[in-house]
Amino acid sequence: MPRRCDNVLLPQERRLDHSGAQGKANSAVNGKPAEPATAPKTFNPTRLWPIAILAGGMGLFYLFGLDAYLSFESLRDNRAVLLGYVEQYAAVSAFAFALIYIVCVTFSLPGASFLTIVGGLLFGQMLGAIYVVVSATIGATILFLIAKTTLGDAFEARMGPWMKKMERGFQDNALNYLLVLRLIPLVPFFVVNLVPAFLGVKLRTFFVATLFGIIPGTFVYAQVGAGLGSIFDSGRSFSISGILTPDIVLALVGLAVLSLVPVIYKLFKARRDG
Repeated sequence: MPRRCDNVLLPQERRLDHSGAQGKANSAVNGKPAEPATAPKTFNPTRLWPIAILAGGMGLFYLFGLDAYLSFESLRDNRAVLLGYVEQYAAVSAFAFALIYIVCVTFSLPGASFLTIVGGLLFGQMLGAIYVVVSATIGATILFLIAKTTLGDAFEARMGPWMKKMERGFQDNALNYLLVLRLIPLVPFFVVNLVPAFLGVKLRTFFVATLFGIIPGTFVYAQVGAGLGSIFDSGRSFSISGILTPDIVLALVGLAVLSLVPVIYKLFKARRDG
């Protein structure tokens, strides 16, 4: 029976030896071992329990008719009671208001603008705006984290080339883009809480943009709330739709344009250098 010499490789063994040598060569580049390929992230349905809680909370909100309390008629009828409670239990009232606001934003319930006006009515423009900014930022951050940890990874793994390019562009200027979306009240608040989670925005960037981006609009609504008592006393009707006057909208748009200046400069510099 013919024997194979030990120093002679059969064709199949040559291929194996060549691939192994090539792998070692690649791993030796820059003196760093080759990193193993990571498997794509898979969607795990068991991680959806926070989404189920949010959906259940929203369903209960409408089931028990709590949306009926988010009206200026109800606020007018209960204004004296609420102001008396705030005067007697200032700290508890502030905490309760902040908690309600956080729940409202986290569960994406309607009424954030209404509650901002209520904050101005009960606590004054300055304190009311501070409570709202802090509470809204906390609630938005909670919702952002829920979306990012439950659906964000799966969404990112299924992105096409166009979405990947959009994601990179958004991440490069995430702070400026988010400031624009927060300053101009055209996009619903909960949408701006969710979309960045699907585009890989960092938590710190989202938190900072939300915290500072909602300050101007919050002070406008809180100021309206601070003067709402006189409107109630005069018997005049009131509507949220009349708050954003052309002058106020123009001022917010101006701030948004200022937020885009760094982005425009980067694009101009890239074209000039290119």
